[in-house]
Amino acid sequence: MQYDPIKRSLGKVFNQTPALRKLFYRLLDLLLLRSWHVRKELKNLQLSADCAILDAGSGFGQYTYRMSRLFPKSNILAVDVKEEQIADCNRFFQQINQADRVRFEEADLTKFVQAEQFNLVLSIDVMEHIEEDVQVFKNFYKSLKPGGVVLISTPSDQGGSDAHDHDHEEGGVHGFIDEHVRDGYNIGEIETKLKSAGFSRVEARYSYGNPGKISWRLSMKYPIQLLGVSKLFFILLPFYYLVAFPISALLNYFDVKGTHTSGTGLIVKAFK
Repeated sequence: MQYDPIKRSLGKVFNQTPALRKLFYRLLDLLLLRSWHVRKELKNLQLSADCAILDAGSGFGQYTYRMSRLFPKSNILAVDVKEEQIADCNRFFQQINQADRVRFEEADLTKFVQAEQFNLVLSIDVMEHIEEDVQVFKNFYKSLKPGGVVLISTPSDQGGSDAHDHDHEEGGVHGFIDEHVRDGYNIGEIETKLKSAGFSRVEARYSYGNPGKISWRLSMKYPIQLLGVSKLFFILLPFYYLVAFPISALLNYFDVKGTHTSGTGLIVKAFK
């Protein structure tokens, strides 16, 4: 399934006012299990309020917005390859008077380096789209200050992407799109690649265990598939989520609190 057209349609609805944009971010925080995992990790990192952050592959800007609130004195540079999203996000942060410390720029992560500028590099659902991943990891390492950390969320090889099998019913949590260059990382593989890039310590764990996989189907896969069939389903979405969201939220809670021996996602921290 083509995921980007669905995202663009949602963007048009929620980008009409800053209040709607904030509501959209809040809904993503509630619905996306990876947002739950990322929030947990960001809080556990205990960074200073005035840290310097790179959001590497910022997309809609929801994680940039989250970090701007979690670290209220931080300076954040968010980069992405999509020019229209960069312009859109800059406009939003200007509207909410945060442009003095949050800015978005177009950048290719295989070439982007700002030597020892950041305490944190955040990379959410990005690396599965980039063939030259080790080069990107090297750039992250060079861009981090000593003691800095990169936090990555990406599909695992435990069914993390059904990008090459569009009818695969057991496809992973980040799947059912045809934009990935790999079907997910082996946990040992990504640890080895990060260490080869220079990182002294790497911690990787599975996300989207059994509770998360069920939650993802309820909260994301099935609604987006229906929206792909007809945009009329927008009208029914609130009623669908009245039933599905409480179940999904409970499953998300168990996924975040649990330890999984396997899972279709990975949460990775690498320390300089």
